[in-house]
Amino acid sequence: MGWLDKLPWRKQKKNSVFADMLNGFTPIFSQFGHDIYASDVVQQALMCIVQEMKKLNPMHVRISGMDENPVTGNRSLQNVLDHPNELMTKSEFIEKIMWTLLFNYNAFVIPVYKRWTDPDTQTERRVYTGLYPVQPVQVDFIQDEDGVLYIKMRFSNQYETTLPYAEVIHIRHKFSINEFMGGNERGQPDNDALLKTLEMNGTLLQGVASAMKSSFAINAVVKYNTLMDDGKTEAALKILEKKIKASESGFLPLDLKSEFIPIKKELKLVDPETLKFIDEKILRTWGISTPILTGDYTKTQYEAFYQKVLEPFIISLGQAFTKTLFTEREQSFGNKIKFYPKDLIFMSVDQTLEMIRLLGDSGALYENEKRTALGLKPDPNLEGIRMQSLNYVNVEFAKEYQTKPAEDNRMEGVKSDKK
Repeated sequence: MGWLDKLPWRKQKKNSVFADMLNGFTPIFSQFGHDIYASDVVQQALMCIVQEMKKLNPMHVRISGMDENPVTGNRSLQNVLDHPNELMTKSEFIEKIMWTLLFNYNAFVIPVYKRWTDPDTQTERRVYTGLYPVQPVQVDFIQDEDGVLYIKMRFSNQYETTLPYAEVIHIRHKFSINEFMGGNERGQPDNDALLKTLEMNGTLLQGVASAMKSSFAINAVVKYNTLMDDGKTEAALKILEKKIKASESGFLPLDLKSEFIPIKKELKLVDPETLKFIDEKILRTWGISTPILTGDYTKTQYEAFYQKVLEPFIISLGQAFTKTLFTEREQSFGNKIKFYPKDLIFMSVDQTLEMIRLLGDSGALYENEKRTALGLKPDPNLEGIRMQSLNYVNVEFAKEYQTKPAEDNRMEGVKSDKK
């Protein structure tokens, strides 16, 4: 398997059994059904989600109070988030995860790491070297005699591997009935209701196709006002075909013995409202509106799409990565993986300028961040520079400033002018 050989294998103990499930099912899950993805409407809807999610920026941060600070010391984890593996870029990595999640309602990522012992604290740490999204065709959940949960994965080439479940990043979609997997009680996508709608949509499209074909069928009848045997009929037909092919004016010459009778056609195609209803019914399954699908959306429509569809996925990704990549002790110090959606937020130029003004006045933006927000390239002369408005005061000193004698305030203003 190549990169799988790099994994720090930890086999489960011999006395292991399938993990218990409260609903009585044996936790063996075959992946996965793809019937619904033959529909172009479904593919277009999922593409809307995936194309937006791949704009995310994963980052290792440390939470301190209300502040989220990027971790700049040990950059090994951030480097892996920026360059997941030798086969994928960051956006491709996220895209792969999202397609797998939307197809199967479950996505698995295996982190590859090396063990390292801190010489000062003598504590063992992990140095992550890669993140690999995998697509097993079957997964089994196994529990050993100590209660440690393992996940056994079988791939399409019959390769099998077993890993501690705690060392596998597992993102679940529609995690409801099953205790281990997203989807239905068998750990698979529950698409029964959607398949009925897709079947209806397919029937309508077939009807449209049949109506189009019928328009190329027989358009008229030529009646011969005489009795003819089969041989003469065939000969007359050949003469008629020859006349049709030879006619460049669009007129067909006929004699008194034949009569041209056109067939009036009234093709009944499906009305646009019905097709629109079916399409929207399919799109509602994924929370996609028609403006989002066509790209002709307003800021309000995009915000609704973000909050209803994208944000839950963003939260799930961050929490799943945090749970696996950090120990409980590391999490207690505020270490988290967050997927920042800055590039997803749709703002007009006026709104961007207002954002720059609000954050810039408080010194929360670097000068180059202001430039990049407007699509301008960073200026090397502005690197590391932050500007702050002097129209604000620390809340701790606000009362003291307001209660100073007016003369003191005026004198401070004079000193400031002289400077």
